[in-house]
Amino acid sequence: MCPEVEIGLGVPRPALRLVGRPESPRLVREDGADLTGRMRRHAADRVRQLADLGLDGYVLKRASPSCGLLGVRVHGDGGRPDAGGRGIFAAALVRRLPALPVEEEGRLGDAGIRESFIERVFAMARWRAFLRTRPRARDLVAFHAAHELALLAHGPAHHARLGRLVAEARGRLGRERLAAYGRLLMEALAARATRGRHANVLQHAAGRLERDLDPAGRAELAEAIEDYRRGLVPLVVPLTLVRHHARRLGIAGLAGQVYLNPHPRELLLRDHV
Repeated sequence: MCPEVEIGLGVPRPALRLVGRPESPRLVREDGADLTGRMRRHAADRVRQLADLGLDGYVLKRASPSCGLLGVRVHGDGGRPDAGGRGIFAAALVRRLPALPVEEEGRLGDAGIRESFIERVFAMARWRAFLRTRPRARDLVAFHAAHELALLAHGPAHHARLGRLVAEARGRLGRERLAAYGRLLMEALAARATRGRHANVLQHAAGRLERDLDPAGRAELAEAIEDYRRGLVPLVVPLTLVRHHARRLGIAGLAGQVYLNPHPRELLLRDHV
C-alpha cells in the first residue's frame, strides 16, 4: 500500500518533501501545497485498520517523506537538510503499534539486519499464537524458558526484567501482565545481537552439553564457537553442532530453545551472519 496514492496523488506525481523541524515536520509538494493534514488524517485511519489485521511485521520504503523510517531528510528554513526525520505515515505506524517489527526495505540488504527483522517477525507470530491459547502463568513460564537464549543474545537486561514479570505472576496472568511481557519481549529482540553476544550464548549452550560430551566433542564445539567469534565461520556452523548434540543426547531444555531455530532454516539467514 502507498499512503501517497491513497490520499489521491497520482502516479507519477510531483515530488514531496518534509519541511520544518525533524520532530514535527510538514509534508509539502514541490508546488508549495501543504499535504500534512491530509496525510496525518489518512495515516491515523489506516493505522487503526492495520491494527485490526494482526500483523507480524511491516516493511517501509526507504527515504520516503511518508514511509521512511530512519534518516529522512527534513528541509529547514534556508539551511542544510536535516537527515534525522521520519515519514509521517511511518511515525503514525510506530506510534500506534510500538511492538510491531518494522524495518526499511533498503536496510534489509544488510544480512544482520535482515536476519534480526525476520527473527522478530516470527517471534511476533509465536507470541500472538500463544495469546490465542488463553495461557496460564505456567504457560508463560514455559514460553519464557524457551526464549531464554534468544533473549540473552539480544538483551540480557531485558531477559532479567522479563524473568521478574514471569516470577511475579504466581498463577494469575492478567491482560496487563501479558501486554507488558509482549512489549518487553519485542523491545528485547529489537536490540541487535552482536557477534560477541552470540558467542557468549553459544558458550552457555556448550556448558549445558559439557557433562555429556566426550573430550573430542567438547573440543570440536569450542573450536567452532571460537571460529565464529573470530569471524571465520557463519553463525550456522556452531549452531548446527549445538542442535545436533542437544537432540542426540536428549537434552530437551536445550533442544527446545527458540534460539536454535528462530525461523525456517530454508531461509538460510544465519548462513550470512
